[in-house]
Amino acid sequence: MTESDTPWEPPLAGTESEHLVGALDRLRTTFRWKADGLDEAGLRLRIGASSLTLGSLLKHLALVEDHIFTTRLTGEPICEPWRSTWEGEEWEFTSAAQDSPEQLYALWDGAVERSRARLAAALADGGLDQLVHLSAPDGRHASLRRLVCDLIEEYGRHTGHADLLREAVDGVVGEDPPAGWRPSSGSS
Repeated sequence: MTESDTPWEPPLAGTESEHLVGALDRLRTTFRWKADGLDEAGLRLRIGASSLTLGSLLKHLALVEDHIFTTRLTGEPICEPWRSTWEGEEWEFTSAAQDSPEQLYALWDGAVERSRARLAAALADGGLDQLVHLSAPDGRHASLRRLVCDLIEEYGRHTGHADLLREAVDGVVGEDPPAGWRPSSGSS
């Protein structure tokens, strides 16, 4: 097995930045693998009393990606498609059932692509220690490191949800995608 078979693996010995971005990309890839290749029924499947679905998680994490690396990073308003469609808290969870699989995969793939570019630019422009727009009520600003760690935490939580949901859809289980895996749906 080569690095090109598992490009989502963080480096064995890298910088702090390489490790954090690597950990984030590994979680992104694992989440995308769990959500990949499903039709409307698979993306809308619920377990028990929970309203979570793989489709709602795709849409939620797409929104979180754009929010963290736009509004929290720079203070700019969130980008399209969110600016003209967002209807308040939890909207992305409830509205995902109205989106096609192609729309959901495109939302997530596009948001991750934008986030990767914004994060790379921010790292090149000042590194993890730089202060970002997000601030506490007392005026102290968060660092870029904090934003990356927040997104890692968000993916950790929801990748666990995705594990359970995907197993309920079609029995797919596992910690990591198989070597050589690439998305079969969407553009990622």
